[in-house]
Amino acid sequence: SFFGLVSQGAEIDIVLDGQESRKTAELKLEDGRKERLPLYYDGETVSGKVNILVKKSGTKLEHQGIKIEFVGQIDLYFDRGNRHEFVSMVRELARPGILTQGVCYGFEFVNVEKPYESYSGANVRLRCYLRVTVVKRLSDLVKEQDICVHTLAQYPDLNSSIKMEVGIEDCLHIEFEYNKSKYHLKDVIVGKIFFLLVRIKIRHMEVQIIRRELAGSGPAALNESETLAKFEIMDGAPVRGESIPIRLFLSGYDLTPSMRDVNKKFSVKYYLNLVLVDEEERRYFKQQEVTLFRRAEKRRRPIANSYIEQAIFHHRTAQFGQQQQPTTRAQQQQPQATPPLTTPEDAAAAALSPGRHGDANNSAADSPELESGSTHVSPALPAARSAPGIKDVLGEDDDDNY
Repeated sequence: SFFGLVSQGAEIDIVLDGQESRKTAELKLEDGRKERLPLYYDGETVSGKVNILVKKSGTKLEHQGIKIEFVGQIDLYFDRGNRHEFVSMVRELARPGILTQGVCYGFEFVNVEKPYESYSGANVRLRCYLRVTVVKRLSDLVKEQDICVHTLAQYPDLNSSIKMEVGIEDCLHIEFEYNKSKYHLKDVIVGKIFFLLVRIKIRHMEVQIIRRELAGSGPAALNESETLAKFEIMDGAPVRGESIPIRLFLSGYDLTPSMRDVNKKFSVKYYLNLVLVDEEERRYFKQQEVTLFRRAEKRRRPIANSYIEQAIFHHRTAQFGQQQQPTTRAQQQQPQATPPLTTPEDAAAAALSPGRHGDANNSAADSPELESGSTHVSPALPAARSAPGIKDVLGEDDDDNY
């Protein structure tokens, strides 16, 4: 949406290039409301137009210059007097003068460095925005347009599991294991809980996702924890030797990547909290930090028709021993020349000769018909896994299970 500012008869609009087709992302505002903003990534160019409209015809708008800024800023709610900018770029749009009618200025910030992801938490807010300023003698005309920034990360293949044994001496000993220590935001947490010793009456057990935000530094730092999700994994008393599986999908929760010492102002960490509650409402818990990151969306590669034809050729060759090369679609579409038949005897002989119409009739006679309402698989075509080369040609889906 376009934001307008009406002041002293002037209206300012910021229109981003490709705004209608650009992806958007939802971001929580300071008052708790959520707003969808145009989405940008690190190193991406930010460009567009600034429209300034003088509302009343015949009036003049005198200014001392017009500029646009791209700003990356961190706001600490408990220190609102200080705004910490980590990115600041300026483009001059117009020199001092007088506006008597609407004008349009183009702008472009090429390959803008956006090192941090947009974030809105309990005590801190990180935002990136465009700011247009019409400089005047008394009070400036200012218009701001927020954008949302996502940072992408790709962790190495080495992603060790988490395994730990905890408990209370002579009362409770459990061993828990998570399959990874780093998860992307649409990943699935897979693990298990193994009870080594149970001498207390446990009523139920759950896994929680906790976000811990540390804002500021030194004695004035604020530490805020928020439970984002609760997932019950057991109801009832376990026995010794019992194993409880865990399977938690992250895509259904409002999560952000883990952030560590962002511009030396704040950090965001995530924990998996294992909670056991006994019959007397006593709670036993163990927290384990995990790293969350945002990865790029994977696009499925289209499979070329020639690859499919080659796979079918390998399949038929393996079953029937045929060595004839597969024909392409272009060759199949070309009309086949029919050899001249001089006598009825020659026509009958050609109809029964191999490789001509007689083969088609014989194969049709040998193949069983499909009965109405039933499904039939020809015994001459076994499962596709027996055909060499099909797996290599089609490729495997390397997307994770969500």
